[in-house]
Amino acid sequence: MSTTRIQFRRKLIVAILLCVAVGGAVVRHYATPGSTTRDIATLLMVLWVPIIGNVIAWLIGKRPRRAPKPVTDTPPSFDTLGTFTPHALVELTFRKPAIPSQDVPVAPGEYRCALVLDKEGFSARWVVPPGDALERGLPASLAIEFLSPALARPRFPEGTAFRVLIGDSFIADGRVLRAEA
Repeated sequence: MSTTRIQFRRKLIVAILLCVAVGGAVVRHYATPGSTTRDIATLLMVLWVPIIGNVIAWLIGKRPRRAPKPVTDTPPSFDTLGTFTPHALVELTFRKPAIPSQDVPVAPGEYRCALVLDKEGFSARWVVPPGDALERGLPASLAIEFLSPALARPRFPEGTAFRVLIGDSFIADGRVLRAEA
């Protein structure tokens, strides 16, 4: 197995630092306690400490690894669900953006988000019908669909307040008006 130039340099640096540390230990052994020579020798011995981490990392890298388990189940996705099936009717009040130029109505289309209760998030989507737009700051009633309705429906009974998260921003506050059958 051939060694690359970088590997050779690394081995050389380790050998040099080991020699410096051993030399420091010898000088420290014969130096007078409390002298500057003894302190410098102690520092030379300490130069070996960073190399220990590199050696341990190298040993861990040489450890055989198991092959990752093959993924058999694909996570659920709205793309595989097909048509929109409402699970709840909610009232959403979209927050005003921090930048006034972004204060535009929510355009028609499908929106995917997480509905957040305390520290739990549930994937959901809603649709703004064509020809309609939702004003920010005003409540709007919308039907939503949960990605995993069996998990989400029990957590969203009528009257439950939640926040709407898209990306890393909370864009709206909402509450459940009624659960759909």
